[in-house]
Amino acid sequence: MKRNIFLLFTLIFLLAAATASFAQQLQGEGQLGEAKAPVSMEQATEQVPQAVSKEEETADLTLTLEECVNMGLKQNPTIIAARKQLMASESSVESQRGQFGAGMKLKYGYTHSGDQPRSGAMPTDYQDKWGLGINVSQPIFMGFELLSKFQKTKLQREQSDASLYNAELILIRNIQEAFLTLLQGRMEVKSNQDSVARLKSQLDVIQAFYQVGLRPRVDVLQAEVELATAEQDLLKASNSVASRVARLNTLLNLPLEKKVNYSGELTYLPFSMTLDQCIIKADKDRPDLRIAMKAIKISEEDVTISESSFYPKLTADFNYNSAGGDPSVSKNRYNYKNRSDSWDVGANVNWDFFNWGATYYDVQRASDNVDKIKAEYDNTRLEASYEIKDQLLSLKASADRIGVGRKSVEAGREGYRMAMARYQAQVSTNNEVLNAQSRLSASEAQLIEALADYQVALARLFVAMGTKNPSLTTN
Repeated sequence: MKRNIFLLFTLIFLLAAATASFAQQLQGEGQLGEAKAPVSMEQATEQVPQAVSKEEETADLTLTLEECVNMGLKQNPTIIAARKQLMASESSVESQRGQFGAGMKLKYGYTHSGDQPRSGAMPTDYQDKWGLGINVSQPIFMGFELLSKFQKTKLQREQSDASLYNAELILIRNIQEAFLTLLQGRMEVKSNQDSVARLKSQLDVIQAFYQVGLRPRVDVLQAEVELATAEQDLLKASNSVASRVARLNTLLNLPLEKKVNYSGELTYLPFSMTLDQCIIKADKDRPDLRIAMKAIKISEEDVTISESSFYPKLTADFNYNSAGGDPSVSKNRYNYKNRSDSWDVGANVNWDFFNWGATYYDVQRASDNVDKIKAEYDNTRLEASYEIKDQLLSLKASADRIGVGRKSVEAGREGYRMAMARYQAQVSTNNEVLNAQSRLSASEAQLIEALADYQVALARLFVAMGTKNPSLTTN
């Protein structure tokens, strides 16, 4: 009799301790997940908070999403390379501009002849001779080649500018996706931590029942297996967060082990633009469309460059020559009045008027290339419209999933409370509690995924429209 009373008090004590631990673990959930007032879309994030480590909280550098994007645009090597390419294109424009001016050539040299030049017995020139020559040539008409090449380099500079903008958009998208998936990973860690805490509490209750003979050993073993699985999931989630931090550090050109507190949250941001409005904005701002349009104009300039071979080339030339027997080439005793220099000026026409159709087929090649690039532009525009449509659909689907997910989390938490209470009252089985815990964890995972997918789709949509939006605001 005394032994039964002792076991009864022991059971009551263990149940009270487990219940207190369970209630403390669910206290935060009761504040956030109770159905007294429906959780709004904007408050859905609060249902699954983030797990931020102590190292991140005490880091000497804290960055928001917008600050991450701005830092990446300043110091990411890809952007630096694109800026250098733009500078090279600007130099090409100035180089081609110089082709319109007169070119000057200088020639200076020394020649030793095996025998002194003679006419009969009389020497006619130096055996050791120094010479100086200057040529100034001004292009007058080159068959529109110079003008077309200059226009082509200007278009290439504009194309490089659009390529820089495109590289910035791609980097913005990559940084935003890395930042958002990091926040998603932190929320998954917190969800897994809560799952581990619930399973530990459940294990304490089961062990208490087992010790007084009210539950079989298999229930304890089953709870231990579920707890071990949850701890493995928590470890995987923590490793995933560390990997995502390293990825974000890489995009910002920071050391991989740099401790940074990336501060932000996954939120619902209403987006009101229609498909037609998005496509109109993309036609105006998307850099790949501008690059494709410049490519069409460049190919048209290539046609003109090829056609320039049909025309004659006209240049004006000035030549100055001086020769003598010493390096100064100031005197020449073999010339009239010992003069060493002479000059001439004139105009020259060069015309390749027949080359077996080489020019004709080169023009045909350039013309066909124009048609090809125009077709590629049309395809790029179609793909842009599809990308916008696809992201709008993803945005809407994710928004719907957020609404379903928040309700699922509320139901899952209430279901877990009920299952735990029924189990403590000895009117349900351990499987029912574990199933309720599994459903709650799955609903939290679905909500986290929906929140992340929504903002990732939003980031991709802005990039698809060619819009820089570092902070992902929709106002």
